[in-house]
Amino acid sequence: MTEPTLVSTPLHANDGGKIGPNAIIRMGEALEALYGRAETTQLFAAAGLEDCLHSPPTAMIDENWVVRLHTTLRASLPPAQLAEIGRDAGRRTGDYLLAKRIPKPAQRVLRLTPAPLAARILVPAIAKHAWTFTGSGRFSAEFGNRQAPLLLTICDGPVCRGAVSELPVCDFYAGTFARIFRELVSARTTVEEIHCQAQGAPACVFAVRW
Repeated sequence: MTEPTLVSTPLHANDGGKIGPNAIIRMGEALEALYGRAETTQLFAAAGLEDCLHSPPTAMIDENWVVRLHTTLRASLPPAQLAEIGRDAGRRTGDYLLAKRIPKPAQRVLRLTPAPLAARILVPAIAKHAWTFTGSGRFSAEFGNRQAPLLLTICDGPVCRGAVSELPVCDFYAGTFARIFRELVSARTTVEEIHCQAQGAPACVFAVRW
C-alpha cells in the first residue's frame, strides 16, 4: 500500500511577524562559545540587540530582530565560522525543544517507530508550530524518494531575509532540523540546504536523509 504524501501546503499563523526567542538566545550562546562574551556583546550591540544578550527574552519577539542579527553577523564574520555558529545554535535550539517543548512520551514512541513512519508523524507537529521559527514566512514539507526522503521548505524566513550569498546561509535551521531528526527519527540523519533564497532561489529547501 502506498503511503500518503504530505503535500507542500503553506502552514503559518503569524501575520504579525513574531518569532520564538531561540533564534536570538541560541545564536548568542553559540557566538559566546566560539568568541567569548566581550566579542559577542559587541556583535549584539552592532545589531542593536545588546539588551537581549544581557536579559534574554522569554516571550515571542519581533522577527526583524532576527533579520538584524543575521545581517550584522554576515557582515562581520567569515562565512565558514558563521556557518559553524549557525549549526551550533540550531543544535542548541533542538536541545531546548527536546527538553522543554516535545512531550517525553511522544519522544519515546518516535524512537521506537521505524524512521520513515516516525518522520511522517513528526513533520505535521513541526508544521503546526512552524510559525514560531519562520515568523511571517511559510513552511512546507514534501516526502520524496530514497535520494531525498524528505524536503523541508521555508519561504521568506527571517534568517536569510535580504541576504545575497554564493553559499546557503540558513545553517541555524539546518542545525535545528538535524538535531531533532537525529534524536527522534534516525541517528544517521543528515540535513543539507540544497536551495537558499540568498542564492536567488524562490525558497530555502532542506533535504533530510536517513
